[in-house]
Amino acid sequence: MSRRKTPAAAVSPATAGDRAASHAAPPRVGFVSLGCPKALVDSERILTQLKVEGYDIVPTYDAADIVVVNTCGFIDSAVEESLEAIGEAMAENGRVIVTGCLGAREQVIRQKHPHVLAVTGPQRYEEVVGAVHRHLPPQHDPYLDLVPPQGVKLTPRHYAYLKISEGCNHRCTFCIIPSMRGDLVSRPVDEVMREAERLVAAGVKELLVISQDTSAYGADLRYAARPWRNRQCATSLSGLCGALGELGAWVRLHYVYPYAHVDEIIPLMAERRILPYLDIPLQHGSASVLRRMKRPAAAEGTLMRIERWREICPDLTIRSTFIVGFPGETEREFDELLAFIAAARLDRVGCFAYSPVDGAAANRLEGAVPEEVKEERRGRFMEAQATISRTRLADKVGRSLQVLVDEVRADGSGIARSSADAPEIDGVVIIEPHAALRAGQFATVRVTASSDHDLMGVLGEQGRAGGTVAIVR
Repeated sequence: MSRRKTPAAAVSPATAGDRAASHAAPPRVGFVSLGCPKALVDSERILTQLKVEGYDIVPTYDAADIVVVNTCGFIDSAVEESLEAIGEAMAENGRVIVTGCLGAREQVIRQKHPHVLAVTGPQRYEEVVGAVHRHLPPQHDPYLDLVPPQGVKLTPRHYAYLKISEGCNHRCTFCIIPSMRGDLVSRPVDEVMREAERLVAAGVKELLVISQDTSAYGADLRYAARPWRNRQCATSLSGLCGALGELGAWVRLHYVYPYAHVDEIIPLMAERRILPYLDIPLQHGSASVLRRMKRPAAAEGTLMRIERWREICPDLTIRSTFIVGFPGETEREFDELLAFIAAARLDRVGCFAYSPVDGAAANRLEGAVPEEVKEERRGRFMEAQATISRTRLADKVGRSLQVLVDEVRADGSGIARSSADAPEIDGVVIIEPHAALRAGQFATVRVTASSDHDLMGVLGEQGRAGGTVAIVR
């Protein structure tokens, strides 16, 4: 779980009277954004609205008049990180508004930091902006109200997260997200596509589709068709993917449950209309553990589905996350998990030792696993998966891959990602120095070596100056 500090700002030593006297200077807001990409999109929406209203977004505590902290509250470590971030902002600034998932538990925040200006829960965009208005009124100036059509983004210019829904209808016993974000609420497909078009027109080359349950997209709207580009497009996963595939950008899917209808989008991946990549939070490979977790898919059916997907799209990359040490997990159930990952041969995998979450139903389950056993199992799991990942990466040596360059270092080498690599959570492709490398552009790379997590390569002949760009903006 990454922590982004987007300009964490604070009030300067100047007094409020000094600030009021300077009518030329717009009000200044600092922002700390924590947690998952879904929270990042929430931060972007808040920042966009503030920017529209003439606020400056500044990069330091002492440059800002007020600080907004968008928190995470999914697991205990995230709660602690959020509380620490609030404390830092209070110490450096003293004028702090708190929002996000932890904001749904205001008493936890107030107990630790009683003097924050306001606390709002997740998805409460209007309340956050309203709190800013109360404590730092906007200055209406037409020259300051202008923002880019894509809004304010916290990601690099060449990729962006595209949130398609809020909430979740599942009640997994280890998760409290539905209690904080509510049931599934899908955005109509035409609204999503208009945002996607604006992003691509602004230079975004990769759209990362996110939600709490991407596979369920549109179910609450009964998959209603909406007009887009002179035709009717269904508010469904397949309808959305088909439309996104027409925009000429990479489209990467996150948080996809392995439901039967996901089969419909695999041919789009085989045709490269969307990236052959699925982020599937499987969580375990033992049927009995999955039942205790109340997960919506069975391990045996998932293995068969993955095999069918690979028959249609052999280059399909699958990443997942797993939990070891869930209450009641026996050695036999853990062995079933190891057998599952050996059979599934997943490309990218993360593993977490189970951590109780305040308010989760799993806290009432019997058979708590000792911490040392959790860590020992996590170590064994990651060792087994490392062998699988290492082998799958080694199979790419000698191949030519299209990559998106994220960064060009001072020595001329590049840090890039292939279709198999989502930003921040997967590996990278390290490219030897070359004058033609440009951040935010596509290139063709010949893979020369691999490690446990990353690939190394050289710019291919088709990737030399004038030919690196696959999508021109």
